[in-house]
Amino acid sequence: MPGSEKIRVTKAAALVGGATLFSRILGFARDAIIAWFFGAGLYSDAFIVAFKIPNLFRRLFAEGSLSIAFIPVFAEYLVKEGKDEANNLAGSAVRLLSVILIVITVLGIIFSPSIVRVIAPGFAGVTEKFALTVSLTRIMFPYIYLICLLGFFMGILNVLGHFAAPAFAPSILNISMITAVLFVSPLVGEPVKALAAGVLAGGVLQLLLQVPFLMKNGIYFWRKTKLFHPGLKKVGILMLPAIFGGAIYQINMFVSTLLASFLPEGSISYLYYADRLIQFPLGIFAISAATAIFPALSRQASENDMNAIKETFDYSIRMVLFITFPCMIGLIVLREPIIVLLFKRGEFDMQTVKLTAQALLCYSFGLWAFASVKITVPVFYALKDTKTPVITALISFVVNIALSLLLMKSLKHGGLALANSLSSMLNIILLLRALNIKVGYLGFGKLGKSAFKAAVCSIIMGGVVWCMRSLIISYENISFGVMLLRVTCCLLAGIVLYSLLSYLAKSPEIKSLLALTGRSLKKVE
Repeated sequence: MPGSEKIRVTKAAALVGGATLFSRILGFARDAIIAWFFGAGLYSDAFIVAFKIPNLFRRLFAEGSLSIAFIPVFAEYLVKEGKDEANNLAGSAVRLLSVILIVITVLGIIFSPSIVRVIAPGFAGVTEKFALTVSLTRIMFPYIYLICLLGFFMGILNVLGHFAAPAFAPSILNISMITAVLFVSPLVGEPVKALAAGVLAGGVLQLLLQVPFLMKNGIYFWRKTKLFHPGLKKVGILMLPAIFGGAIYQINMFVSTLLASFLPEGSISYLYYADRLIQFPLGIFAISAATAIFPALSRQASENDMNAIKETFDYSIRMVLFITFPCMIGLIVLREPIIVLLFKRGEFDMQTVKLTAQALLCYSFGLWAFASVKITVPVFYALKDTKTPVITALISFVVNIALSLLLMKSLKHGGLALANSLSSMLNIILLLRALNIKVGYLGFGKLGKSAFKAAVCSIIMGGVVWCMRSLIISYENISFGVMLLRVTCCLLAGIVLYSLLSYLAKSPEIKSLLALTGRSLKKVE
């Protein structure tokens, strides 16, 4: 991987990661406020299920198949046909996409009761919960139109090398939802409906944020162009299988929600809040890295540069695992203190903390696999191979269902989380094996050595942080400020210790990060 490309990818990942960190902090503030106002019961379960429907579409289409299918084709047109023809493709795609999304939105609003029965069949027997979930679904369904267009705009900007506006868009949604809960909910008869309206308002604001930057890059969707550009056929061919293969994590989460609707009330909420914590490192590091490397991989594939693709993938997955392993151990060791800090207030009591921590423990075991899948799948799509991810995802999906049904009997919601982790581990093993065959020998010895060092350093760090947690953290008669200080001390101690251990172990990843930081500081000076 050329030095300039490595620096460009790392800087893009750092920008997206920084913006994602800001968004995640706002997201936790949002979830803490929602937990405070609505607890874990009727209103939270209904909202979470209703919100999962547009979120599933967002991850399947906006962040999944649509981006996966469009970015390689758009990058190919930029490289081979020039910017004008690529812009014609984008204009044609947005017109056709708008028509399809309007139809989906209208049908979704009409058939919301049927959709809720599929998403959460256990709600059908509880009249009040079912009716509220349907109502919230109808309010939020237009968000699908907004968020899928947003994902399309974000993909275009990323290919053109602009990552800032797309990366900061999720923060707008969180601010909108927080505002709705704090200032609008008290004014309406059913407060949770104000939260749903906040989701819709956030979607509009996110979309508007991208428009000036698209115009700055010469993208004007209102210019006359063909409704059916020839490139759309290529996009369609890639998109259909990518709908499933590119979003196996979200589909598995959907299965967990469906099965959790048959478990005791609150189970969906426990899984939701645990997943939010998993999404923190996953979004900041793995998804940010995947966002940054996908345009680069697509350009390299258009130039048929297989060596560059292998080097980009190797560098990216080693960096992601280097960061993900300590995050995984940290979440396992500090799961209860973190949940207490973020959510324990109002209706979210200590029993809810313990049940949420059970789900978080089971999800945490699979964090490295969730992250690795995020990095590996884009390589196949950059090469326009949609078949392989679909096959591995299908196998993983079937295994997830089987394990969920088996484990939920004894572990309840924790069994659903563990099944998700185990099926993702199987998925990444199958993907790496297939990628090694497709692009040639990847040099797994280097990757394995790097991962082993990261794992050992993470386990040692985890042991020290566990001892530290046992000495300084308690849950009785402790204020938020004191808890924040003590959890922060544990986290900072873990970061410093892991960095020192990695340096002593001569991990190349810590050297790369230090070198990049040094270059950035020199530029500031």
